[in-house]
Amino acid sequence: MLLKKLTEAMGPSGFEDEIRNVIREEVTPYVDKHYTDVLGTLICEKGVNKNGPRVMLDAHMDEVGLMIVHVEENGLLRFRPLGGIDPRVLVSKPVQIGPQKRFGVIGAKPIHLQSPEERTKPLSLKQLYIDIGAKDKDDALSAVKLGDVAMFTTKYEEIGDHCAKAKSFDDRVGCAVLVETLKAQFDLPLYGAFTVQEEIGLRGAGPVAYRLQPDIAIALEGTVCFDVADAPGHGQSTIMGKGPALTVHDGQTIANRRFLEFMMSVAEKYSIPYQLRRVKGGSNDYGAIHKVREGIIGGGISVPVRYIHAPTQLISLDDYQNTIRLVSAILTELAKGGFTA
Repeated sequence: MLLKKLTEAMGPSGFEDEIRNVIREEVTPYVDKHYTDVLGTLICEKGVNKNGPRVMLDAHMDEVGLMIVHVEENGLLRFRPLGGIDPRVLVSKPVQIGPQKRFGVIGAKPIHLQSPEERTKPLSLKQLYIDIGAKDKDDALSAVKLGDVAMFTTKYEEIGDHCAKAKSFDDRVGCAVLVETLKAQFDLPLYGAFTVQEEIGLRGAGPVAYRLQPDIAIALEGTVCFDVADAPGHGQSTIMGKGPALTVHDGQTIANRRFLEFMMSVAEKYSIPYQLRRVKGGSNDYGAIHKVREGIIGGGISVPVRYIHAPTQLISLDDYQNTIRLVSAILTELAKGGFTA
């Protein structure tokens, strides 16, 4: 299954080689041309000689991860995060490290040895380490090296009422939406950009938008969802199962009102459920794309992800399928001239 392939592949920010190869293999039969830019973004072209607006669909390949920065004399590994990770969710989690995917577990001082004061405070990054079972520093360095990256080991699984759990739904769910969209035919010039290094500052999206010069760009993303018990309505951002979320305002963007209303009207025309992303925190690649050259019109469409940036994340498969439907409907309407940039 596509979501399983994408979520289980390795690809922390700056180390997207494995996930890029997986995506390239998936899209090659369906696109006219594909290539990689100097930063590592995978660019796919389809029907670029057709009439109509040049549309770029963006989804970032990278996931949050950890980088090994020091090895203690006893063989334990110190690390720093790549992207926004809450250290409180890390202790005891299994990881895979480096190209060889050496198994390790994130450890900390056991509660039996903590002082009463220590027990009242959440663990910080400096109190955590990765244990790979090495007997000493030399043994550890024979298996991993400084600068290696680690990822969580969570496997994809469908659970509950049409839901799925995995690591890296941010943004492998957006990548899956883009792959499925590239399999279809649309009567306009279409570019798919699987970008790099979004989690550390939207770094890959700007250069590819500068290169392609699209008339319209849409970022496909997994976004924060906090619809659990006791969450106030104004702090939920999105609700899982209520459809794809359209960005109104986030940390990098205020939505173009005309294009937002166009996307809403398309969803309503095709009877596709949708919601508005209701908090301003965070962002997605459109935050970098819309500022390129003279400015690029467009927006963001996101799949709600519970427990985002954590080792195990949760989505509704209905939201995923409805996002594919909405993107397809928007491209169909753009090809008919339903919106002028």
